[in-house]
Amino acid sequence: QVQLVESGGGLVQPGGSLRLSCATSRSIFSIYTMAWFRQAPGKQREWVASITVGSNRNYQDSVKGRFTISSDSAENTVYLQMNSLKPEDTAVYYCNKFPTATLAWGQGTQVTVSS
Repeated sequence: QVQLVESGGGLVQPGGSLRLSCATSRSIFSIYTMAWFRQAPGKQREWVASITVGSNRNYQDSVKGRFTISSDSAENTVYLQMNSLKPEDTAVYYCNKFPTATLAWGQGTQVTVSS
């Protein structure tokens, strides 16, 4: 029922920045905690950051201080501002409900950090 569409990824050099967007078919993040996940080749999908209805934010230790998750109910969108990107951030990034990702996964957006 709910569609998730990720965008904003691309190729960036180490130290660069990207802003990812997760567009939803309705304002579900006013109801559920939402999160960004990522999956690198050959690895399992992992949680990156989450934001609650009350805008409480949590981050994976490796991205603290570099990434910022936010949401805009007017645009039905969850964002992930990524700064000081590192090669190890390279992955396909997805958004979903947290802590249990019960929504249908979108196609994700590829983030490649390379010189």
